[in-house]
Amino acid sequence: MFTGIVQTVGTVIGVDAFDSGDRRLRIDTRGIALPALEVGASLCVSGVCLTIVESTKGVVAMDVSARTLADTVLGEWTVGQSVNLEPALAAGDALGGHFVMGHVDGAAEVVQVREDGRSVELVLSAPRELNRFIAPKGSVALDGVSLTVNDVSTDSFSVNLVPHTLRETTLSDCRAGSRLNLEIDIIARYVARLAATS
Repeated sequence: MFTGIVQTVGTVIGVDAFDSGDRRLRIDTRGIALPALEVGASLCVSGVCLTIVESTKGVVAMDVSARTLADTVLGEWTVGQSVNLEPALAAGDALGGHFVMGHVDGAAEVVQVREDGRSVELVLSAPRELNRFIAPKGSVALDGVSLTVNDVSTDSFSVNLVPHTLRETTLSDCRAGSRLNLEIDIIARYVARLAATS
């Protein structure tokens, strides 16, 4: 489990493909401290919970299944890709964002980027089956970053990126057409499931 508060921005330095369709990512974590990088530990990589299978001097390797590649934007990554990194939440850690599971629901596409005072507002489109779970003043995770929703329409929603978020995450690179990993709020997901079965 994570909070959507990015600890550092890392870089993909290797992408190994397997005949099965799976891949192994190698990521320079830029100084996340042990034990967060031990083999077997979970690491949130731009919103996707992955398990570390190798760890040497700040470089980790993680296997990504073909299913995860299909359900997220990880299949589009190449060497040089910047990624948001957050180690798993430990008992006693501050809960600064919201509960992020690292189980990406799909991709959101940036429709518009516009200045809003010192912040930047992103307008994004989401698949309708996901957009219905997004509520004004609710939470979403975009590439692993916990954000508050501004407005919601039939097939889009908007969020604001404050200067700190722009400095400390990859979201400053967003342009129209950028695709981001989207995780809807887990509470909304379970409320909808309960309503459908009652």
